[in-house]
Amino acid sequence: MSAVLDNAMIAAHEAHDSAALVHLYTQAADAANDLDASCFYLTHAYVFALEAGAPAARRLHARLVRHGREA
Repeated sequence: MSAVLDNAMIAAHEAHDSAALVHLYTQAADAANDLDASCFYLTHAYVFALEAGAPAARRLHARLVRHGREA
């Protein structure tokens, strides 16, 4: 993960910005070099989306199902 993305995640956590966290963790998942890392970030994005009631939760869940990480 890039330092820029890492710093943006830290700032979003500090600001309790759920929308940004969903976006940033999804971005990290898309940039990850292996499936385990990608699913790690997707899981975080999914949890933040669920907590925020964000519509992205359905799409993130579908991605986790596709990779065998969620039923």
